[in-house]
Amino acid sequence: MRTPTIHELPPQERPREKLLTRGVAALTDAEILAILIRTGTRGWNAVQLAHQLLERYGSLAQIARASVSELARLKGMGSAKAIQLTAAFAMGTRLAAEEFGAEPLDSPIAIHRLLAHELRMLDRESLRTVLLDTRYRLIAVQEVSKGTLNESLAHPREIFKPAITFSAYAIVVVHNHPSGDPRPSEADIRLTRRLAEAAQLLQISLLDHVIIGAGQTGQPGYFSFKEAGLIA
Repeated sequence: MRTPTIHELPPQERPREKLLTRGVAALTDAEILAILIRTGTRGWNAVQLAHQLLERYGSLAQIARASVSELARLKGMGSAKAIQLTAAFAMGTRLAAEEFGAEPLDSPIAIHRLLAHELRMLDRESLRTVLLDTRYRLIAVQEVSKGTLNESLAHPREIFKPAITFSAYAIVVVHNHPSGDPRPSEADIRLTRRLAEAAQLLQISLLDHVIIGAGQTGQPGYFSFKEAGLIA
């Protein structure tokens, strides 16, 4: 039996028409993906292709973690669809970051809101330096290292270099644990102690070191060295 194309579906089942008449909140994840990828492939319309993506990866967050080349290799995708999806996920991340332009980022909750969505999509560790002005407002976020986090890849001089370049008053160091467990390792603790010592010498305030993990019911999904009393 031939699979109907999107245009052959009843109007109320077509993702674009559904969005126009009922709003984006009425769409399923698969329907939103279908709008972004636009067309299907032989045997699957765009909605069915979107369902295949969700079945393969399990969630939108896991799809967002995939590289353009990985997505492009999947049946029915190709480079154009892969680029469209990657760009859409990137836009969502940047829009979320824009919300914090005038808001003080002086708490781990605020830092979590700023970066958790993006960092949870990564399949490897990434260390970021959040640069703040005298009112703890965002100047910039700089990636310092990517890959397995250790003391050699994340040397204090590289972490504080963006702060000096941007004349930041304060910084928050943030990295993710792809395993989902935000509890600090011994290397994380040692690095944080070295950063606190370097901050005193440079007279740059180290507000916190926040580790982003997976959010779970009743758990914040992050570890804050400041909240734990490990940063003064």
